[in-house]
Amino acid sequence: MSFVSGARALVRAAESSSAAGRQAPRPVLARSIAPRHAPRLVSARSYTATRIAWAGVKPGPVLSQTNRAEVTLRRFWKTVNIKEEANGDFLVMLDSRNLRTPGGAKLVIPRDRRLLALLIANEWENQDEVLKQHALPVTSLVSRAIDGMNSPEIRAGVIDAWMNYLETDTILFPDEKPEPLVRMQKDHWDPLFAWLKEEYGVELQLAEGFSPARQTEETVRKLRQVVEKMDDWELAAFERAVYATKSFAIALALCKGRLTADNAADASHVEVRAQIELWGEVEDTHDVDYQDIRRALGSSACLLIKA
Repeated sequence: MSFVSGARALVRAAESSSAAGRQAPRPVLARSIAPRHAPRLVSARSYTATRIAWAGVKPGPVLSQTNRAEVTLRRFWKTVNIKEEANGDFLVMLDSRNLRTPGGAKLVIPRDRRLLALLIANEWENQDEVLKQHALPVTSLVSRAIDGMNSPEIRAGVIDAWMNYLETDTILFPDEKPEPLVRMQKDHWDPLFAWLKEEYGVELQLAEGFSPARQTEETVRKLRQVVEKMDDWELAAFERAVYATKSFAIALALCKGRLTADNAADASHVEVRAQIELWGEVEDTHDVDYQDIRRALGSSACLLIKA
């Protein structure tokens, strides 16, 4: 082979090698183009735990089939029945389970309050698929009496809070106008002042301006003694009535039979009723309030019935 032909052969070999390089580039390492967080294969290995995990029990009410309704808000029972105990007390049964309070205690109705058991059974029987807690006013009130009012410490604290209402009671802040409001205050509040004086020998002092009313120590002592003599059932009814009416006096009159639930509702809403008389009723506001307070006070009145 001549020098020239040998050189040509070398050129062709180089060109061929260069073309091959362009057609088949060198592979790039996978890790240089892989996603940043791409999963990696891990070889199978066995692990042995060296720490023991212990189950913990958190404080709270006793778990039961009945209080699970508060969590799921679903009806889980098919039938509601009333069971009479050997001592004459009553239990409300959801299927074969005892109805219990949120605290886990059996919801036991005393023998002298059979009507109360019927009302509670009716509340649970009329629950739809989705539980409506606002439709259980008597049940919640009985639960409050059982769970909250049988402790001396709780009773004392609750009564202390109620006595503060003697400074901000609704009936201690009368207005001088408009005329419908003055008339309703006279019709509903004046008889309460007279009843308190006749029944308990106390005269409540009215508030001056925006300052709280200041009652004498004798008045506070006499009214506190009245409340402290209440049993658990009457105390629970009184508590709901105080919070619903914003009035110690109206709630006391209701619990002592001086007012009906409807009368107590009217006495606590004289301002709203006067506004309705002057300007008309606001739909979905005044009418809802009308029913709400009667449900609250009606359940309080029912709790006091012995039948």
